[in-house]
Amino acid sequence: MKLNRRALLQLSAATVSLAAFSLPARAQAIEELVIAYNVNLPAWDPTTGPSAVNPTIQGIYQSVFDQYILQQPDLKPAPGVLTEWGWNDDKTQVWMTVRDGVTWHDGSPLTAEDVAWSLARVADPATGSPIQFVWGTLKNHRVEGNKVLADVAQFDPTIFKWMYFLTGYVLPKAYYEKVGAAGFEAAPIGSGPYMVEKFERDAYVRLKANANYWGGKPEFETVTIKFVTDAAARVAEIESGNSHVTLEVPYEEYDRLKATLTGTAIPVSDIGMIFLNDIDVMLDPNVRKAAAHAIDKQTIIDRLLKGYGVAIDTLETPEYDAYDASIKVPYDPDLAVKLLADSGYSVDNPVKFKIQTTKGFKPKDYEMIQAIVGLWRKVGIEAEIETYEIAKHYELRAADQLAPAAFYNWGNSVGDPTTSTGFAMFGPSPHSVWDGKDLIDMIVPLWGEADETKRIDGWKKVDAFIAENALVIPLLQYVQPILSAKGVVVTPHASGALLPYLMKRA
Repeated sequence: MKLNRRALLQLSAATVSLAAFSLPARAQAIEELVIAYNVNLPAWDPTTGPSAVNPTIQGIYQSVFDQYILQQPDLKPAPGVLTEWGWNDDKTQVWMTVRDGVTWHDGSPLTAEDVAWSLARVADPATGSPIQFVWGTLKNHRVEGNKVLADVAQFDPTIFKWMYFLTGYVLPKAYYEKVGAAGFEAAPIGSGPYMVEKFERDAYVRLKANANYWGGKPEFETVTIKFVTDAAARVAEIESGNSHVTLEVPYEEYDRLKATLTGTAIPVSDIGMIFLNDIDVMLDPNVRKAAAHAIDKQTIIDRLLKGYGVAIDTLETPEYDAYDASIKVPYDPDLAVKLLADSGYSVDNPVKFKIQTTKGFKPKDYEMIQAIVGLWRKVGIEAEIETYEIAKHYELRAADQLAPAAFYNWGNSVGDPTTSTGFAMFGPSPHSVWDGKDLIDMIVPLWGEADETKRIDGWKKVDAFIAENALVIPLLQYVQPILSAKGVVVTPHASGALLPYLMKRA
């Protein structure tokens, strides 16, 4: 593990350029790189609150804050603030070596004390970290020179994976304690490649390159990230030249614009899925199973997404550790009709419930739900669509108040089943709305399973049980469309994070 961000910045020059932009401006002339982003930034603390577990925001957080461990564009870990890490022989203790020479944006040194404090802070339930139940598996954090040690309160085989995943960020102890949560929100500082210069809530954030960044100063001195939540508006931004980079545009627009802008579209770790809340009609297994079997995923991908997507039947993609290709939930509308009839429902007497979805957050999210509702109607399901912003989804999910069905994109850039099936389906998790005891009892032993083969096999059994009982409806693995202006080279990241520090001039 010898790669660092400096090396990654050098490697990004060898990636395929996102080609010609029709306006005369060249990348060499771009003093301020402008990105049209698809989501707002509700809060600056990357470790607490609902925003901390929004995969789409991580690209902004990673621009300002360092994670403990660096995740490369192919999702493999590499040294970051931590240069080495591991367990002791009997796995009762973890150890971490902190990189020398890292500084905060105010010029003060990042030390092992910052790392120990950051880990202890998110392990404290009072802090409000949505992943506290992960960080709380470590205790008694302490510093010995440039090393951080912690005792294992409960063995978690994924603890180091979380150090390059959601909420895995190092914050400045002295500064945070001086200004408090409100002061940090007003003037955040990190140790990442960019510093916050100006932030207009619901509008944009302007970033300045960190000249002292340990991984090397980024190529673009100034980066402005506009929050453009409407997909059509992002298309207008990139087509007009008002923005140099954008993402998550409708695929037909991507195909049209890449003739003059060119771009990249790679499978990312995000999946589209429908949460089923164990309330109302979703307590009837026939309704759940009928809803799953009535969806023609491949046709939706082919027609609405222009083939940009991979149909899935569990909350694991082919790249995830616990992917099992033998688990299938086939499109079978005749079976759906029979299942509904067994519960007294039909086209003339449909089962009714609400389904919630975003509109424009992901390519064709609303249109996919419209298509699914149309397919459901043919078998005897009448679903009412309610749209909301992604922040509202997090609020409702955390309070276990989602509708009986709710569309969502689930990110799992570390590919571990605990971070896909586990947190999405484990009732006590704040990210789950399915509270069935039988499923909880299957999952509980797997959290601390030290035998890796047994652990992965156990999660495959959990996925099979979920599919058999239709406790969630997985739909597809996303392919992320990115468009760029002439001369701007974008290195895509398989996590789906759009990272300005990996962007270079051609």
